[in-house]
Order: sequence, then C-alpha cells, then structure tokens
Amino acid sequence: MEKQFNQAVFEELKSLLQDRVTSETNIRNEHGVGYSYHACTPPDCVVFPKNTEEVAEIVKICAKYKTPIVPFGAGTSLEGHILALEGGVCIDLSKMNNIIEINTDDMYVTVESGVTRNQIDEALEGSGFFFPIGPGVNATIGGMASTRASGTNAVRYGTMKDNVLTLKAVLPNGDIIQTGSKAKKSSAGYDLTRLLVGAEGTLGVITELTLKLHSYPEAIFAAVCSFPSVELAVKTAIKTIQKGIPIAKIELLDDQMMRAINLYSALSYAEKPTLFLEFGGSKAELEEQIRKVEEIANEYGLIEFLWEKGEENRKKLWRARTDAAPASVALKEDGKLMSTDVCVPISKLAKCIVDTQIDIAESNILAPILGHVGDGNFHLTIVIDPNDVNEFERAKALNERLVKRALDVGGTCTGEHGVGVGKLHFMQPEHGDALNMMRTIKRAIDPDNIMNPGKLLP
Repeated sequence: MEKQFNQAVFEELKSLLQDRVTSETNIRNEHGVGYSYHACTPPDCVVFPKNTEEVAEIVKICAKYKTPIVPFGAGTSLEGHILALEGGVCIDLSKMNNIIEINTDDMYVTVESGVTRNQIDEALEGSGFFFPIGPGVNATIGGMASTRASGTNAVRYGTMKDNVLTLKAVLPNGDIIQTGSKAKKSSAGYDLTRLLVGAEGTLGVITELTLKLHSYPEAIFAAVCSFPSVELAVKTAIKTIQKGIPIAKIELLDDQMMRAINLYSALSYAEKPTLFLEFGGSKAELEEQIRKVEEIANEYGLIEFLWEKGEENRKKLWRARTDAAPASVALKEDGKLMSTDVCVPISKLAKCIVDTQIDIAESNILAPILGHVGDGNFHLTIVIDPNDVNEFERAKALNERLVKRALDVGGTCTGEHGVGVGKLHFMQPEHGDALNMMRTIKRAIDPDNIMNPGKLLP
C-alpha cells in the first residue's frame, strides 16, 4: 500500500536544503524511471545533498516520519531499482561528485558516490593506472556499487565487490559508518563492505568509496573472430578460459547483434556469431596469447580472425560493443529496450545460449544476444513495441523461461543487472531458505523498511 506523504517531511527538508529540494512534477518523473520497460513511478520529492552529513540529516528526517527513501545515481538501472513504489524522498547524489584522493603508491582512488565512471577515466588519464569496472553506460560509482556492477573486464579483474576496499554509508537511522580499510586484505569482523555492495540501497545510502586501481599493461591488442554458430564461438571462449590464457576481455555477439552494430556504428564486420577479444601484457606475451587463441578458434570452425593492434581501431571496436544496446533498439522503429541477463557455470553456457536462440525464434521476438562469456554471463537485448500488449507478454514469457533455464543448471537470475523489481520473484527459487537470513538482516538494520522498499527482497 502506498504511504501518504507527510507534508512536514517536505517542510523540514526545505529548511535544511532550501532550493535543493523540489516536488516539481517533471523532476519527480525524471527520478521515477530508469533505462527499463517499467512504468514511471515517481517519488513525492527529490533532494540534492552535497555531502555525507547532509545525507545523514535527510535520512534522520525521513526516519522520524517513517518516510520511504530511494537513493539515485545516474538513473541507468535496468530492473526498476529507482522506482518510488511507495512514494517518499528520492536522494539524488549527483552533486556529490568529488574525487577525494588518487593514491598511485597504494593503488587506490577515493570518490564520492556521485562520481561517474567516465569522470574517473578522465582523472586517471596519463597516470598509468585505471579502474576496470565499466558497465555500458556512464553510471555513478555509488550506483555501480549498489547493483554490484561488472562489465567487459570482469573475467580478469572481477566485479565491483572485488574492487571496493572501503566505503562510507548512512544507515536508516541516520548513523554514518565506515566499513573496511584501505589495506589490501583483512580478517577483522563481518565483511560489511560486501554486504552493502549489491544491497541496491535497501540497507543504507552509500556516500563515499575507496576503489582499487590497476596498472595499465605495456601493450593492448584486440581481435575479432567470427564463427559458423554461437555454440562454436562459446566453446572457443570456454576452452580459452580453461587453458588459463590470461585474456582481459572476451565478449560474444550473435549474428543479429553484429548486424545491429554494423548498421549503427558504420562497421563492416562479418554478420556471424563473433567474439571480441582483448589481450594485455608485453608485446611478446600478447603475440603468444593471440596465437594460442587462434589455434583454439581453428578447432571450432573459425571463419575469420582479425587483429586490431592500433589504438584507434581498438577503441572503435569497443565503442561499438558499448553501443550494443542503442544499436539493438535502432533495429526497430519506436522500439523500447527490455534488457535482461543471466549467468551460468561456463560448462553450461553453450547449451544455454543455443536453447535460448531456439526459444527466441519460436517466440518471434527481436532479441540480439551479447555476453561476457568468459564468466558465463549473457544478455538478451529484447526490443519490443511498448504499445503491443501481445508482444510485451511474449517478451516477458521469454525472459521467464531464460531465467528458469539458468537456475536449472545452477546459475543465477542476474549476473550484473541486479534484482530491483524486475527479478524480484526469482529470489525465492534461487535462494530458498537463505532468503530468510537476508530478511533477518534487512529487519535488523531497517526495521521500518524505509530504505528503497519493495526492491531486492520479495
């Protein structure tokens, strides 16, 4: 049931923040929808804090009146994480966008949660270091941590949970805590950092993070390999991983996705199932790695193997991969994206994708496939006409079967998009009795259920 918004909350927030609180309809609507098919569900008001202390004061006001809180970064979530299902206050953290410290000696960077992924890239330019986690949009670091984001580098560098050393957060009662330390490892106490990374704003508001940095390799080469079928491309990827070849990125795009990016990015790659690969290290190491991968690819019917050694060509290749979602949408006039993902053990990946392709064809749905196949994660970029009710229902049914297929082979309903509301009903079949422990944690930390209610936990 939707909670009635207490006008006293707005008045106290107005006293605290002056013109940095608004109930203007357009701004509320902008904060009630992400990059997804879910209908806009706006908050009652939006606030724009400038520091952790202001966030704490906002949370104390909301806690006093038991008013729902929805943290907001860049609004790029795909599963309805930022929908204000019970109204309340949206805390927009975009003004908290300071890079506090870059420490190359200890290889970390400390940022406020409103700092974006591209902002970190720009700040590290020329330093010899980089932050490896990069979803396909310019998300905020706080949002990336809250959804446990990953991206194309995950096969080598892990996900957000592996790259956050310590963080600062405001709990539902307004207390400010610091988790973890800047040391590379610790055996002291519960791992609260990882508890909050991936909690989707249901346990607190992350306001500051210290992230691991990694050294740039001496050289970076990319390659593009096309295959007769998705199954053969995936088998090449799996064998590459199993052989221990230290590849940095290994991405799968099916024939529909290759057609989409060729059209969208003015490229001319073969419109066949394709692997995009990236290698990092010394030049001698890279040539040996590429030689080994090409040998493996030849075992599985390789059609074409193209090196992209030049920096500009390599960047163009990965820009095309980053543009995969808008490229898919462009295939259909007035199309809307219903993007979904699953992750399975890599030995089950080839069959899972092949069965999904058959399902897509039988459903008569436009759904190009791409995936971070090195870690068993793949996506359907389902493109639908939002006004076609029948097509929408067929797309939802396709997604349901995809997730069931993944769970049946020991996988998960989402490898990186998160749960939000879109994957909520899969939590019970995936986690079973362990869900009760999650609920116990939620009740202990947020007894009044004011932190992003209706998300993550059914």
